[in-house]
Parts: sequence; C-alpha cells; structure tokens
Amino acid sequence: MENNESAEKLDFILNETAELFRKYGIRSISMDDIARELGMSKKTLYQFVSSKADLLEKGFQKFHENFVMSVREICNHNLNAIDELLEVSKLVNVEYKKYNPSGVFDLQKYYPEIFNKHIKEEKQFTYDMIIQNLQKGIRQGLYRGQQDIELVAGLYIQKVESIHTEKFMNQAGLSMDKIFEVMFENHIRGISNLQGIAYFEERKQQLKFE
Repeated sequence: MENNESAEKLDFILNETAELFRKYGIRSISMDDIARELGMSKKTLYQFVSSKADLLEKGFQKFHENFVMSVREICNHNLNAIDELLEVSKLVNVEYKKYNPSGVFDLQKYYPEIFNKHIKEEKQFTYDMIIQNLQKGIRQGLYRGQQDIELVAGLYIQKVESIHTEKFMNQAGLSMDKIFEVMFENHIRGISNLQGIAYFEERKQQLKFE
C-alpha cells in the first residue's frame, strides 16, 4: 500500500509540475515555487526528487512511457496501416496542443543531457513505429511496394527535428498542430499507392486535430 501511495504521489507531482513548466517555462520556476504551487513543503518534494534536473528527468521518462503505451494500444487494435496512422496522429496532436516552444528551448539550453536523452528515445521509438507501419501498409496493399522504408523513416525523423528548431518556429508563424497536420498528410500521400490515397481521401474527414 505504501509503495502504491508513493507512486501515486510521484505521479501527482510529475503531472502537476508538467503543467507548471508549460505555463511558466522551465527556467523561471524554482523548486520553492513548485513546492508552493503543489501545496507541499520543499522537504516533502525532495523525498520524491533530488533536484530540478531529477524532476525533469522523471517527468520526461513518465511522458515517454505513457506515450509508448498509448501508441502500442492503438497498434493492437488490428487497424489497417492508414487508420493506424490517423489514430496516432490524433494522439500526437493532443500533445502538440500543449506544446510550449520556449520550454523546449530552455530544456535544450539549460539541461542538454536530459533533452538529448529524451530526443534520442523519441526518435528511436518514432523510427521503429514508422518502419512497422510501412511494412504493414505494404503487406495490405495500401503503400507503394517499391520504396526504401529505412530511408523514408529516416527522412520523416529529419522533418520532425527541423520543425522543432527555434528558427523555424519563429519564422513559421503557425501552430504546431497545423504544421504537423500538413507534414502528416504529405507523409501519407508520399508513401501510399493509388488505393491507399483513395482510402485516405475517404477517411480524411475523420482526421480531426482537436
């Protein structure tokens, strides 16, 4: 029971702190601020995390685990490859609605080790999922058979990286969900054969980025 309570308390801290970081940024909020906002003493907070860096590390690891679990649940629903991508896209879009570029840039600048580790995990998972989805779509006759799936997956990762740069975000003047929507549709059209494109057109109205 005690272990469950501790895990639940840590989850509460990580979830609430994530919202604080999104609202105020990573650099501007201190451990004193966090403890006060969570309604606990700093001593209690330090029973669960050893530092602000540890708090960020645990928070990003929790986010990654939850995201992986959600994507794998979608992939276990026996959807065809395009429907699978549509469902994952809606999941990703929910996260992009919470996206705070300044928070990401703060993380990259002041906590580069945590940032690089998190990005590496996300890139590898995304790459693996794209490979699996491409293989599935080709088997189902929805994607073009003659394509280098490793190269396609690698190029997709490069696009994702490029849109997360501070320069791009400052120049684009668009929301992250709109950028992702366009990039996602281009990806599907690029890998699909005529049958796949026709199916995507039928389902396009169900692609809701909310």
